[in-house]
Amino acid sequence: MISPQPGAPPPGAEAQEAPEMRQAARAVRFLLPHTTVQAPRPQEEERQFYQGLERVLGPPPGRFAKLFAAAGWADLTEDRFLRKLLVREGQGEASRPQPGQEVTVKLLGVLEDGSLVEKDPKLTFILEQGDVIQALELGVQSMQLGEVSFLLTSFLYAYGHLGRDPDIPSDASLLYEVTLLQIRESPDLGLLPPSARISLSKQKRERGNFHFEREEYQRAMRSYQLALGILDSPGAVPPGPEEEEELQEHRVKCLNNCAAAQLKLQLFEEVLASCNAVLHIDPDNVKALYRKGKLLSEQGEDQAAMNTLKRALQLEPTTKAIHAELSKLAKRQKGRPEHPAPRGLDNLVQPAACQSAWVSITVPESQVARPQPTQMTCGVRNGKRTSISDGPQWPTAI
Repeated sequence: MISPQPGAPPPGAEAQEAPEMRQAARAVRFLLPHTTVQAPRPQEEERQFYQGLERVLGPPPGRFAKLFAAAGWADLTEDRFLRKLLVREGQGEASRPQPGQEVTVKLLGVLEDGSLVEKDPKLTFILEQGDVIQALELGVQSMQLGEVSFLLTSFLYAYGHLGRDPDIPSDASLLYEVTLLQIRESPDLGLLPPSARISLSKQKRERGNFHFEREEYQRAMRSYQLALGILDSPGAVPPGPEEEEELQEHRVKCLNNCAAAQLKLQLFEEVLASCNAVLHIDPDNVKALYRKGKLLSEQGEDQAAMNTLKRALQLEPTTKAIHAELSKLAKRQKGRPEHPAPRGLDNLVQPAACQSAWVSITVPESQVARPQPTQMTCGVRNGKRTSISDGPQWPTAI
């Protein structure tokens, strides 16, 4: 009889373990289905997109320049700097979206060198509210539900002279493939809870900051007014004390930013109305006090201007812009010749980085008026416009 080797399994052990090993092997094969090796769908979509681009663009160089003059494209603007090429028809003329409706599109966009700089499978926005570049606003309004089209736009209807850091250079033309996926009515603000209205308003205000940085002051003012309207919409659910305080804080930010855009547009009566709206909520808001005092001074209301500016100085005694305006006002009252106010303060009228986090004014807690519930709209009314000097202007950064 041959004795088993050291470490070898006893007789019969292989027959007992083999079924378990086969069962384990079957389990491993079952847990690794062949579908896991398939390529992700987005990569396939991009591949098809680039294949379509090659057919449209043709060989380099100067491919976009050729398309701006090519036949078969529809001109969406008279200057021919925004053009559309139909790829797939939609569901008919009756399915075109209307201004104020909410749309969802699938979007892919490239520069002339083929760099993919825009990609969103479900971009949602409300038409004619300035939430996207003009090329998309105008292009989507020309489309039908389910339609697929190429949109070719110059920098004039895209990101302008500034571009978009870091991926879109200045004066860049873009080519988009747009699919109109869905059209629906815009959300009923009355059904939104306070937290949702605050979030939506913040998005509009940040879009206004984007326009302000690009010196698109009319569009910035529009965004700030929309943001304010969202906050002021009556809701089905009344806000709690903390939510009401937050609503008031956002109202102040929207009104101050709105006043900054109005000042750039030389809408001086509207600026004054916006400042008064801010001060109704927060009587010690320094930016609103300064801007109001400056405007009153320019309109010849010296005593009211002096009182307003002195109050601003009490709250911010180290701000040079307030000192300069008070000095100019005092010299004028004494009949002395005026000297121009210090220059180099342009940063005080623009957002620090035009982001959601704006530079704030520090006010001692003991001097901050607690906001009271109220509803304000942006001060825009038709009134007599007056001239204003180029002196320093109070910061709008919020």
